[in-house]
Order: sequence, then C-alpha cells, then structure tokens
Amino acid sequence: MTTLTIDIRRAVLEDATAIADVHHEAWQGAYAGIIPHKALNAMLERRRAEWWARAIRLSTQILVAEAGGKVVGYATLGPNRAHQLTQKGEIYELYIQPEYQGIGLGGRLLRTARRCLADMGLPGTVIWALEDNTLALSFYRGAGGRDIAESIECFDSKTLKKVAFAWN
Repeated sequence: MTTLTIDIRRAVLEDATAIADVHHEAWQGAYAGIIPHKALNAMLERRRAEWWARAIRLSTQILVAEAGGKVVGYATLGPNRAHQLTQKGEIYELYIQPEYQGIGLGGRLLRTARRCLADMGLPGTVIWALEDNTLALSFYRGAGGRDIAESIECFDSKTLKKVAFAWN
C-alpha cells in the first residue's frame, strides 16, 4: 500500500512550469468541445510557464495542491471583481489535473482558498463556472455553493453562460 501525502501551500517561482502543465491538462479536459477550439488553444498558449512565473513574482495569490510532492492542482484568488455581489472574495480559478479529480483534492483546495480569502479580510466567496461545464457545476453545488447570479462570456463568436456560486 502506498501513502500519498497531500499538501496545499502558496505557490513559489519554482512551481510555474508545473502550474502551466496542470492548467493545460485541466483546461483541455474541462473545455474541449465547450470553448471554440481556436479560442481555447490561444488561451492555453498564453498561459505557459513564463506567464505563471510573472504572476507569482507579482504576488498574485496562487495556491498549489501537491500529491506526493507533485503539483496537481492550483487556485488563484483575490477580491471579488463583481462588485454588485455582496461576497468580498473571489476564487478566480480552481483546477485539478484530470487524473487526480474525484479524490477530494478539489474540496480541500476550495476550503483552503476560502480560508485564505477570509484571512485576507475578504469574507464570503464567489466563483464562476461555465454553465456547460457540468462537472464544475456539480462540484460547486456538492461543496455547498449557492447559485446566485448569471453572466455571459464570449469566446470568438460563441457566447457562453456563466453561473456564480457563493459561500458566506
């Protein structure tokens, strides 16, 4: 029997390549067939290791989830950008590598991100998910998120609906 240690911590510069890899795999798994191919590829191309290294250097709040010493997930967080919502904190992104999904890492990362936001003086959390990403909707509902708002986002010429989930 193998025991896998799980750790969630703040990202450091040396994590940039691993975060880029998780981003690429998780976004391919989540959005292929939802976001138009050309737009998805452009987003993936833009978020290479250099992009993540710059974000870490600029002190962007990035958490990583490690399994057995390997970065397998990440979350980015900060102030809520939708000022009409009462929640002060927002998780901008939360992704787990596809082969590590379904074992509780996402829930642990979500809870840690929410605690970090509260510690930053940002009570209440909101996170947005594309309506066609049924796995994400199911995950956020299962984690106690309440569906509180809708919006749209355009990718090339395709308009997709987004759903906001909140925790107080």
